[in-house]
This record gives sequence, structure tokens and C-alpha cells, in this order.
Amino acid sequence: MTKYLVIGDPICHSRSPGMQNAAFEAHGLGRPYGIRHVTPAELPDFFEYARKNLSGVNLTVPHKLQAAVLSDELTSRAAECGSVNTLIISDGHILGDSTDGVGLERALEYCFSESLAGKRILFCGAGGAARATAVHFTHCGVQEISFINRTVAKAGELVDLCHRVDPEITAVCCSPQDTDSVKELLSRADYLIQATSLGLKSDDPPPFPLEWLTSGMKLKIFDTIYHPTPLQKHAASLGIKCCGGKEMLIQQGAESFRLWTGLDAPLDEMRKGFDTGVPGQ
Repeated sequence: MTKYLVIGDPICHSRSPGMQNAAFEAHGLGRPYGIRHVTPAELPDFFEYARKNLSGVNLTVPHKLQAAVLSDELTSRAAECGSVNTLIISDGHILGDSTDGVGLERALEYCFSESLAGKRILFCGAGGAARATAVHFTHCGVQEISFINRTVAKAGELVDLCHRVDPEITAVCCSPQDTDSVKELLSRADYLIQATSLGLKSDDPPPFPLEWLTSGMKLKIFDTIYHPTPLQKHAASLGIKCCGGKEMLIQQGAESFRLWTGLDAPLDEMRKGFDTGVPGQ
């Protein structure tokens, strides 16, 4: 019986079912994790369905901010960032949590083998994933958090949020059309986090002109899209260290699994489930 779901719009690309069911199977709990396409307009009704029928939900684009409003209660980390990617459901009560921040922190440590302390972080995008991870990073001792986003006012809200969490942190934002500012941020960043949905579809444009990346840059790139994108391929051609979003999905999913079951997540099995699972299954 399906007791856990991942939902989004779009969602057919998701590897969460293969990954999470591998974790459940490793603990002898069967394959209770499924997938469902839910539009933003359908989300309130889905919450009522989940309240009566499910034990847990993962949410992806574009539901994370709306889910924070619809949840009955929020954990402290979800309340701080105003974003939810995990629902823990018990006796009809929906607790919203965010595992994106800890997921990305652990993914960066796994992929690049270094601490975030003292680093300069540059985000492309200002949606739910960027919001949750940026707020989390304010607690990790980073030196600077910056944002490139088409809607500068939305990025400005995240700058203000980071300053509320840590008044001493350096936080700035700019539009991708502001060429000089983007190039300056790229030149001084230790990490570029590509946190938009660009790259999900094969005909998506890159988040900024790829010629702005040059060989010899010190930055490392983490693209939250977990299949190869033009950004990832171009970075690799320049010798820039780059990692796709697979490990973030695994690490945030492992934290969700722990919250739902109280069990340790079998990370190696989840990685195998990600690799061998068919998208959407």
C-alpha cells in the first residue's frame, strides 16, 4: 500500500521512488513510496487527501512555499526559511519540515570534501530550494551568500532573510542581465549553486551565458538538476569542478526517511536505487 509520495509539477523525471523504496526495502518495509503529479491549484485538496491516507510526502517544484502555508505546524527550520519539502503525517496532523539545507550541506561535503566555513556561496535562483539552503548556510559559518535571479525583488527578500538570521553575514543580489555584477560574483565565489529548474528540459537555456565561466576560476559548481546539463558539461570542459544534483536528492531524501521512520537511512542502497530506478518509478 502506498503510504508515501513525492509530488510536483512536473514530476515524471523524479528518481525519488527508486531511491526511497530502496531504503524501505533495506529495512524490510516493502515498497510503500509512490509518485503523483499535483498542480499548484490541486495542492490544498492534496493536503486533505494526505491527511487521511498518507504517512509522509516529499514536495518539489513549485510547491515548497505554498506547502509552508498549508501545513498544520512547521519545524523550526521550516518556519525560519518559510519553505517545506517534507511532510510528516500522524493522526491527521501535518508537520512541515525542510531537509533541503542539510541535504545540500552534506552533498557539498560528499562531493568536494571540504567544510563550508568561511566560503562565499553564489546561488542562481531564489525559489524554495535556494531559500531553504541559503538560510541553512547562514548557520554553517559561510562568509557570503549572494543571489542571481531574474526577479531581483524576490532575491532581495532572501538577502533580507539571511540578514535577519545573521546580521553579520554579507548578502547581495543582482539580475542576470547585470553583466558586470554577475561576473564579479562569479569571480569571487567559492561555490556556485544552480538552484533554478533550468536544465530539466533538454531545450532549456542555461541560467546565464556560459562564456562567463572561464578556466582557472576558483569556484566549484553544484547543479541541483541531477542529469547532465549544458552548464555541467561546459564547466567540465573548462576543468571546473562540478557535481549534479544526485547527492543532494539522496541526502535530503535520507533525512526525510529518518524523520518518517526513526531509522538510519541506508545511503549506499539509496544511491543504487537512484542509479537503477526508472524515472517516475
